[in-house]
Formats: sequence, structure tokens, C-alpha cells
Amino acid sequence: MKIYGLHLLLTYQCTFECDHCFVWGSPWQSGVMTLRDVQLILRQAQELGAIREIYFEGGEPFLYYPILLKATQLAAQMGFQVGIVSNAYWATSREDALQWLAPLAGLIQDLSVSSDLYHYDEMVSQQALNASRAAEELGIPLGFLQIAQPASTDSSVSQGQIASAELAKLMFRGRAVEKLAQLAPRTDWEELDCCPYEDLESPGRLHVDPLGYLHLCQGIAIGNLHRQPLAEIIRQYDPLTHPIVAPLLSGGPAALARSYDLSLRGDFADACHLCYLSRLALRPCFPEVLTPDQMYGVVN
Repeated sequence: MKIYGLHLLLTYQCTFECDHCFVWGSPWQSGVMTLRDVQLILRQAQELGAIREIYFEGGEPFLYYPILLKATQLAAQMGFQVGIVSNAYWATSREDALQWLAPLAGLIQDLSVSSDLYHYDEMVSQQALNASRAAEELGIPLGFLQIAQPASTDSSVSQGQIASAELAKLMFRGRAVEKLAQLAPRTDWEELDCCPYEDLESPGRLHVDPLGYLHLCQGIAIGNLHRQPLAEIIRQYDPLTHPIVAPLLSGGPAALARSYDLSLRGDFADACHLCYLSRLALRPCFPEVLTPDQMYGVVN
């Protein structure tokens, strides 16, 4: 497995509780990464040699601004390309946004700001505009993350959550399963025979959560950095023997449900919908793989 990017979820906590969020971000969530955690992860990423990009996200990473700033400084000093994903709740005016962003100028190569009808009552919020204007003044590249509504059939919708001028396609996992799946067009479960969003065999980038779990896709863990070094986890990863990944590679979520004889039949909003419900059913069987609780809406 070759990894070029590592995304650090500084916290599961968020100022919002969006219906589409697949990490169940919420003010009530638990799990925060310490500065010591960040230092450990960055050191292991550097030792691996192949990682070029470090992203800080959440939840909402600006909730722990001193840690975010120090983490960004460390990553930049170590030679990584650095990005941050935020909902820009802090950009209450252009002047305020300048105060928040000025210490990050020259350190980050990308600021991705979420602004759509899940976060605000308009696609481009005033906070997003304030952040954009401040970022332009400071020379910080900024793009909007905008997710389509459940029933969108817009042909310009792009796959994945990528900062761009186009809307990104809604993926029905996490809270979206509970809140939005019933609003979407349906597909027969047997047709959901591939994973359209993630390269589970060689993903290119991985996510690390505040508890140390290393995720191929949010909620599918391949190890924990508090127990094993990053390089060792990557070296030992075998997609063909992984209890969740192997069926997904052989025939997508339909194969996962079929392999474990799950009573999940009928129509689903998309492949993520069937995959997520299958993983929910399988959590008792694979507690160290389908983890942590935060990724499955269990708030302690």
C-alpha cells in the first residue's frame, strides 16, 4: 500500500450537527487529539517517507485552535504540504477572519471551507465569504466544499468530497443514513456491487482519528497508532484477508451483505447506504475493525 496523504481528525466535536455528516460531527461528540498525539503521528508519517500531504479536519478543527496552529507549524516545518478543512464558523467578519487566518499564512497550501444547505441557509454563507476574502488577502488558497441535496440528479455533481466549483455527491453513510436516505432515489441492493468512492486496495490517503484508529474509509479501521507504528500497520495490511475489505473488493456492498448472510435486501440510496448498514450489523463480530463508536453515532 502506497500512502501519500494523511488526514488527521483533530476532534469529533463540531459546532454543527449536519444531517449529511458521516463522522457524526456534533457539539455532543467526544474524542480530541492532543498535541502529543499529533507529534507522534507526524513523526511516524515523516519516517514512512512517502507521505507528502497532511490535512487537519474533524469535526471542526478550529475548535482547538492553539493545537491546530501548533500542529500546522510542526507539519510545515517537517516539509509536508498542509491543508485544513473547516466550516468557517469563526469568520464572523472579514476582520475577524483575518485574525484567525493570519498565523496560518505561509504554512498551509489549502483551506477547504464547507458551505452549503447542510451548514447554512444559503449555499455560500456570509462566514464562507468572509473567510474567502481574508484568505485572498493573506495569500491562502481557499476552496468551497459543497454537497448536493439527497435527490440531486445534477450531471455536474462530482464524486467524493473535493474542494471545487461543482457540488460533491452526497454519500449515504453516518448520519445521512438516518436523516436523508429516505429522501433519495433507490437502487436494488444486488446492483450495488462495487465501492464507487474509495480505493480500498491502495487508497493513497488514510484518516487518523482522535483515538488513534487508522481508517481506510471512515469506520473501517486497519489498526491503531497507539498500539502499532504507522509503517507496521501499512506493511501488514492485506486487503484480501481483511474481513470487511475482502468482500467489498470481490463485489462491493452486495457481496459484503451476502458473505455474512445479512438480512439486508431491497432498495438503497447508494452503495454507501448498504455498506454502512451492513457494517452496523457486523460491529459485534469485528469490534476492532468497525470502530470507534463515534463513527457509528454512539455518543457517550
